[in-house]
Formats: sequence, C-alpha cells, structure tokens
Amino acid sequence: MESLARAIQLSVTPVFLLASISGLLGVLTTRMGRVVDRVRELKRQGSEGDLAEERQVRQQLQVHRRRMALSSRAVGCAAASFLLVSTMVVALFISTVARFNLTAVLVPLFVLAMLLLMAAVLLLLREIQLGRRLLEFY
Repeated sequence: MESLARAIQLSVTPVFLLASISGLLGVLTTRMGRVVDRVRELKRQGSEGDLAEERQVRQQLQVHRRRMALSSRAVGCAAASFLLVSTMVVALFISTVARFNLTAVLVPLFVLAMLLLMAAVLLLLREIQLGRRLLEFY
C-alpha cells in the first residue's frame, strides 16, 4: 500500500506540467482562430478594394500564412510534449509500483518533452513578432 501511495505521489507532480502545456495549447489555438478570422476578413476586403489595397491585402495574407504555419508547428510541438510527459507519468507509475528502475527511459522522455515545449514557446514568440509586424499595415 505504501508503494502505491508513493507511486501516485510521484506521478501527480508531472500533472502540473500537463496543465501548463494544456494552457499553452489553449493560447495557441485561440491565436490560430484569430488568424483565421482575420484572413476571412482580409479576403472579403480584398475583393472590394482597388488595386493598391488588394496588393496590401495580399502582403498581409502572406504574413498570416506564415503565422498560421508557426502556430501549427507550435501546437504540434506542445502536443508532442504533452504526450511525452503523459508517457513519463505512466512509466513513473509503473516503475514505482513494479519496482523497476526506468531512469534510462524517464530521463530522455523528460529532456525531449522539455525541448519540444521550448520549441513551442519559441515558435509562439516568433508568431507574436509577425503579428506585431502586421501593425505596420494599419
């Protein structure tokens, strides 16, 4: 019974990391939704404007495509990180209950999960920079 309590205790700690990654995924998907809404609005405006306005709309659409690509990659990295941390929780639980030493598995899982999380945040920062650059058009 004591090992089960210890297993649960060790397995719950990474759950806070999972909650944080879920928050990041929420931010990313919200930003993606806003980009989609803005692209729809720009396409509507582009069909109604003159030639100079249409060129400006095309430039903005190109930046939005890059933003969407960055956001999509960030979501992929964050989701992969989430899955690795989840796998780590399962391995940690099994390791504790079955008394296996899975350190050789847990360490690479954790490092890879953190690298993917860092990549997701860096991609988010780049997407934010592009969004800020769009302010020049307004």
